[in-house]
Amino acid sequence: MTPKSPDTPAPHVALFAGSFDPFTVGHDSIVRRALPLFDRIIIAVGTNAAKAGATPAEDRVSAIRAVYASVPGDRVRVIAYTGELTVDLARRLGARWLLRGVRSAKDFEYERDMADINRRIAGIETVLLYALPELSAVSSSVVRELKSYGHDITEFLPQI
Repeated sequence: MTPKSPDTPAPHVALFAGSFDPFTVGHDSIVRRALPLFDRIIIAVGTNAAKAGATPAEDRVSAIRAVYASVPGDRVRVIAYTGELTVDLARRLGARWLLRGVRSAKDFEYERDMADINRRIAGIETVLLYALPELSAVSSSVVRELKSYGHDITEFLPQI
């Protein structure tokens, strides 16, 4: 990143964190709709040592990078992380906002509580984008289940 002069505003960077196992058309919709709001979006693929993912984190990172290969410059960056709170990662990376998607009232309640805690402990704001109505039923867990029963999940994954 190029050093900024004192009168140059800091870039507007958001962190979009999740397991993304798999990264769905719903996730892609959130990122693409948020791009006009931020200078850069960092997609952070989180891994939990207590939970075995269906796909290795490195494979998820590579697949997501391929989705955004045509986005100019460093507007979308994809990384893997483990072993730290998302807000600590955000601060370390210079992200001042957490980006989250909301599909339902249940999601909203959870995200509101997390946003309040994250603001309190780290001073980081959360930006919520609602899922498009046609994508509100799409979740990684549903897509994984469909795949486990041999269903074609192509329509639920971003096309490269």
